[in-house]
Amino acid sequence: MFTKFNLKLVSVILVSVTAISCDEDYNTIGTDVIGDSHYTFETPDNATTIVAYNHSIDIVQSNNLEVNQFGIYNNSTFGKTVAQFATQLTLPNPAPTFTNITAAPLVTEVILYIPYFSTATTAADGVKTFTLDSIKGNSKLKLSIFENGYLMKDFDPTSNFTVAQKYYTNQTNDFELHKRGAGALGESISNGERLNNSIAVKENDEFVFDATEISETTGTGTTAITTKYNPGIYLKLNLEFFQKKIIDGASNGDLANNNVFKNYFRGLYFKVEQSAADLTGSSLAMINFNGGTIKIKYKEDKAVENSVIPERVDKELVLTMSGNSVNVLEHQKTANYTNALANASAITGDEKLYLKGGAGSMAIIDLFGRDANGLSAELNTYRAKGWLINEANLTFTIDKDEMGTNPEPNRIYLYDLNNKRPLVDFFNDNTSNSFKPKYGKIIHGGIIKKETSRGISYKIRITNHISNLLKNADSTNVRLGLVVTESINIINNAAVKNPTQNIKAIPLGSVLSPLGTVLYGSRNSVPLDKRLKLEIYYTKPN
Repeated sequence: MFTKFNLKLVSVILVSVTAISCDEDYNTIGTDVIGDSHYTFETPDNATTIVAYNHSIDIVQSNNLEVNQFGIYNNSTFGKTVAQFATQLTLPNPAPTFTNITAAPLVTEVILYIPYFSTATTAADGVKTFTLDSIKGNSKLKLSIFENGYLMKDFDPTSNFTVAQKYYTNQTNDFELHKRGAGALGESISNGERLNNSIAVKENDEFVFDATEISETTGTGTTAITTKYNPGIYLKLNLEFFQKKIIDGASNGDLANNNVFKNYFRGLYFKVEQSAADLTGSSLAMINFNGGTIKIKYKEDKAVENSVIPERVDKELVLTMSGNSVNVLEHQKTANYTNALANASAITGDEKLYLKGGAGSMAIIDLFGRDANGLSAELNTYRAKGWLINEANLTFTIDKDEMGTNPEPNRIYLYDLNNKRPLVDFFNDNTSNSFKPKYGKIIHGGIIKKETSRGISYKIRITNHISNLLKNADSTNVRLGLVVTESINIINNAAVKNPTQNIKAIPLGSVLSPLGTVLYGSRNSVPLDKRLKLEIYYTKPN
């Protein structure tokens, strides 16, 4: 849809840009054309052809992500997602030694800690309270932590070990079939007892993402020391298992270096299920597992000068979760979502566009009636007009009825699907938000617009992209991809396992997000006031 450029719009835009940032210089709309006798302001008598349709991304690369989904998420629009996680563990130093003079080292406590994303507020009395970020739902879950028995390789053997190994969202069975636990004596056995075997049900059968500050006290009486931790997953693990795995493993040479160690102890598998205390519960967190640790506390002998009796001292070994990791996702789609993906039409476009993060879906957008080869007679017609493009926006209206009360993504991301990279408008936008870095690139946009706390639309400015297309005959009218994104700053790509329509990768920011939105599409049956539209503000030469 085309609208007339006028001076009133110029004033509004100038004020808006100034409000965004006083430190940046922008090419404001109309600056180069006001008072130029060679141009007049005109309204075209026709509209561009836009075709937008759904595309399913069922299996996508999900190893070594910056943040991972973990938990169970029920969404009435898109369905149910179960997100599990597996990670290798890393020794702080190779070949740790444990002293045995008269008695073997003895593991006394094993603590797993993974911090959440949280914001602290300190009261007048010094007590801190926290608000958790990136948590959807607060239900109880059944959490089980197992030894991972599936070897995660650094490099792909089919590439002669020259290419990094990829792991995908559909590999749940690889970790399920190879999970190991503790036997009666703490030995590692297939399908053994989970390692978080505390009698405290909040650490396993009734686990919740708790916002409470964590206190850890060591020692007693006057020697007691209390350490505070920000909220996170904080669990006690099986002592006997780590006694055999770590202390005994060291004596057998299995901790000689990290390569040996990662083959011997292949890491942990975090499994989540519905809790018997909440069979329909929904609770999912975005977690940086890379910040997680396992602290193994133990006692060992220390030689005492001029004494044959050694002193028993407290020591600890801290393992980090800094090796290879995989986020595996299982998704049960709703009927509406399934039907929309199955009946997508690249010819007529779709009435509704379903954008879903993770192993979800995206939209493909063709402008100016481009064909499969990127050719467009309509584009050539517009090029011949010689317009000066002042602003161009794609505006997407949210289907509020379809979304209901489900959480909405704060941002969507439009990119060059052919070349798997951002549009030129992304690179030309230097605006930033120091408080919320995810909200940078304010002019390029894609940020949700809300009324009464619910989203109504997203607008993405593509002025430079359209200007280049119309001004330069050799500019390629590429397919555009549209996805939800966890952050506008994440523009790398993740591989698609089974590519269709030559889509071999999608933006990593979409893989990281558990959220989705439903937008009105481009099909003619969509009411004009809701239909996807391209708004172009321009001036026409005399």
